[in-house]
Amino acid sequence: MTQPGKAPLSPLKWTSADIELLATDEWKRYEIIDGELFVTRAPHIGHQGAAGRIYAKLLLWSEETHLGQPFLTPGLIFSDVDNVIPDIVWVSNGRLAEIVDPEGHLTGAPELIVEVLSAGITNERRDREAKLKLYSLKGVQEYWIVEWRSQQVEVYRRQNSQLQQVATLLSADQISSPLLTGFQCPVKSFF
Repeated sequence: MTQPGKAPLSPLKWTSADIELLATDEWKRYEIIDGELFVTRAPHIGHQGAAGRIYAKLLLWSEETHLGQPFLTPGLIFSDVDNVIPDIVWVSNGRLAEIVDPEGHLTGAPELIVEVLSAGITNERRDREAKLKLYSLKGVQEYWIVEWRSQQVEVYRRQNSQLQQVATLLSADQISSPLLTGFQCPVKSFF
């Protein structure tokens, strides 16, 4: 409720500087999306296992092709109010030189982002809604949402200037990407 003649209060927006003031806790991950703070605990070992296997597949392919590099849990700082830590990103060599700041953080959109879902409504909302919107707005070309419990991968690709879901792949399916020339592997190998 606003008083006559007074503007309504705007919601509190968190910034990167605010995160630096929080107590350091190696078991928590702090992310900001459009000024909203998300705090998550260290993920389940199943989550970590899936992320590690996906990273390994992308690393092996990248070492063979020399087209780019994958990174595990990099800092991705789009702006002072959009500061996230995806599970995995893949960046082409040409793009990498453009988007790394002196502190080693990515400041622009990598071509591919992979998020492995953690349990809980807040975690799912963050990855399926808030991060999907953020990654779409910032120009990510492809986004994989990996559900390690049900062993499936939702694939989103840039179409008409936004990320659109193009497939839901199950463990018996093969995954490939137009971004990753020649990359193909069974989805079940992620789990």
